[in-house]
Amino acid sequence: MSTRELVVLGTASQAPTRTRNHNGYLLRWDGVGFLFDPGEGTQRQMIHAGVSSHDIDHICISHFHGDHCLGLPGVLQRLSLDRMPRPVHAHFPAAGIDFFRRMHHASAFEEVAEVRPRPIERGGAVLTGEFGTLEAVPLDHRIETFGYRLVEPDGLRMLPEQLDRFGVRGPDVGRLQREGSLRVGDRTVALDQVSEPRPGQRFAFVMDTRLCDGVFELADGADVLVIESTFLDQDARLADEYGHLTAAQAARVAAECGVRTLVLTHFSQRYPELRRFRDEAAAVFDGELVVAEDLMRVPVPPRR
Repeated sequence: MSTRELVVLGTASQAPTRTRNHNGYLLRWDGVGFLFDPGEGTQRQMIHAGVSSHDIDHICISHFHGDHCLGLPGVLQRLSLDRMPRPVHAHFPAAGIDFFRRMHHASAFEEVAEVRPRPIERGGAVLTGEFGTLEAVPLDHRIETFGYRLVEPDGLRMLPEQLDRFGVRGPDVGRLQREGSLRVGDRTVALDQVSEPRPGQRFAFVMDTRLCDGVFELADGADVLVIESTFLDQDARLADEYGHLTAAQAARVAAECGVRTLVLTHFSQRYPELRRFRDEAAAVFDGELVVAEDLMRVPVPPRR
């Protein structure tokens, strides 16, 4: 059975706290695993969350500030320790390729796993597969930063009542889907007579950034939006100065972009209690709201 869920490995920003590890997020998407921004301690958080190194197919780094990448050496070495049998692709801003190389070989180890660097030069599609398309979009931070969006292609939903009405059963259903039309008795049945459009699902990942066009582009129509909310609105000046968002800004993006599930994360250590993040966001966004906690699992909502 396919699974689509976000496993939250860490929710802290620059400094971890007693209850919040540095960043780390694993997206499970129908058997393909995307590890986003593995901060320090990610390897241990994976153990606590029941996540295996073999669950990782792609590593996506938004930028090379330490809280988003210092767990990378341990993760890469763990892939070799566990004898990862297939290549793992690493996506990251091209401007940080020297950082990636240093972390890849930060210490001596027996490299068995095949890690394929995929530096990103500009926004656009960076990966296409059966799962859909992974896109990167530039953001506005203090160093080169990209957000990511996973877009499933639109499809069709078969309508059982219509299939029964036209007498399409068993293997003929698959043949009709493949060929677009099918002869049944003395008439031809077209695919659009027994189906309706099914919008593909979307997942968006927005880390360190000020409000910019890229944030709205990534969030547009997302079923799940994982977005930094480092500061509360009372500290909006600091947020802008350091290239971050507030909870209210993140919620505004979600509300304007038709997001279904909003996941707030990347909280500054200056806030020991997160209830105010929920209150601030809920005043702007009336959809499903999650204030992320370490080791939490967030399901991708069912298809519409």
